[in-house]
Amino acid sequence: MNNVRPRLTLMNEEQIQEAHRNVLRVLSETGVRVDSPAILQLLESKLGLRSQDRIIRFPPEIVEDAIRSAPHTIDVYDRRGEHRLKLGENRLSFGVGVTALFYQNPFDEKLSQFTRQNFQDLVRLGSCLKHYDVISTVGIVRDVPEELTDLYGSLEHISNTTKPLVLLVSDENKFPAVMGMFECLHGDLGNRPFIIPYFNPVSPLVMNAGTVDKMKVAIERGLPIIFSNYSMAGASTPLTPAGTLTLLMAELLAGLVISQTIKKGAPILLGMLPVYFDMRTMLNFYDPQSILISVACSEMMQHYGIPHCSTSGSGTGWGMDMIAADTYWMNTLSLLLSHGHLAPFIGDSHGSKSIAPTTIVHVHEIIDQAIRLYNGFQLDDVNSAVDEIGKVGPGKSFLNQPSTLKNYKNGYYVSGVYPRYSMENWQKAGEPPARQVLREKTQDLLASAPAPDDHDELMAKGEEFIRHLSL
Repeated sequence: MNNVRPRLTLMNEEQIQEAHRNVLRVLSETGVRVDSPAILQLLESKLGLRSQDRIIRFPPEIVEDAIRSAPHTIDVYDRRGEHRLKLGENRLSFGVGVTALFYQNPFDEKLSQFTRQNFQDLVRLGSCLKHYDVISTVGIVRDVPEELTDLYGSLEHISNTTKPLVLLVSDENKFPAVMGMFECLHGDLGNRPFIIPYFNPVSPLVMNAGTVDKMKVAIERGLPIIFSNYSMAGASTPLTPAGTLTLLMAELLAGLVISQTIKKGAPILLGMLPVYFDMRTMLNFYDPQSILISVACSEMMQHYGIPHCSTSGSGTGWGMDMIAADTYWMNTLSLLLSHGHLAPFIGDSHGSKSIAPTTIVHVHEIIDQAIRLYNGFQLDDVNSAVDEIGKVGPGKSFLNQPSTLKNYKNGYYVSGVYPRYSMENWQKAGEPPARQVLREKTQDLLASAPAPDDHDELMAKGEEFIRHLSL
């Protein structure tokens, strides 16, 4: 059958090659600073390079070799061992989460410090919504001793879902302990991996020790990793989109070289969060050109044959409002129609300081509609219905025709949140604003989202692990 499907293309082959040449120049002439003595020594000994003041330059042939050695696809499983994703081959997948410090409740949208209960609720909420393929770290719990934040958050993470996890650990010194806890609860993490740790360098061009040392811990366990950077265009990267793309791509390929030096063939996703910096307000924000840069990155990764981790359009708005809706729609549709493979951070606002369950629920509606647009439609003899049009003729109805009777249940979009009210029915319902309907739906989902069958067992074992660790 002839499937008609939309596609977004930004750069042509000549422009991709020019962007690649610019990145190779930065890596070979400027280089990157590597702050980990162990990783710097590894790069020097295995690649035959020499650093100066911790700055190491990568010749083009070393970068090209790393590109060739990285896997084109990454298989991801759930906690039960069932295959869920083939990143690099499937369409864009989505996830909820961000390392938020505050929780915006679905009752009056007030902010409060993020707690273990919030972590549990958001993980279960993301688990019960079908278009969220992964659950990322949703916050930094602040009702436990500070030194145990990552451990208790990660315990809530693994215990409240069976979906694949994108793991962010804020205290680099706690990453091995979190890995140890997960091994205690699950066993070998590298066999049918369901955990994807997320790491980021420090722009501009610094491979900080915490990041590259954690990369080594994860890669040696056989885990796929995400290496993604974060710009503040005009501050940590050039203000021009091409300048930001060049610098961030150089960092990503430096991270790729490091990953392949640690272990040739190590599975890795590369991506960027290209944010702008407003010098008048001293705030960072997503500009429409942020999304262009992210699309350009996805096309570069398509060129390299490396799975791409994209921005989720998060961080804007003051909760689930019109500002956030604009950015999420623009970002979701753009990356879905390009070459993105994973957008793991949905739900945050206030510059990524807070996370709201209402955002998670509303954006799920956006994703549902965007996927419907992405899927296109079939253009063939049956679906074109030429014979049916001829049979009905001018001035008559298609209500009882075969194409209508066959397709009316899934022939058009029906929201899982917002009723399709006529004006009269909306008035009969008390004229509810859409935001109230969203809040009430979110409250219902939070109240009904189930825990996995082994939740209590995992929690008990994890609590015991943390108790012994902190003695």
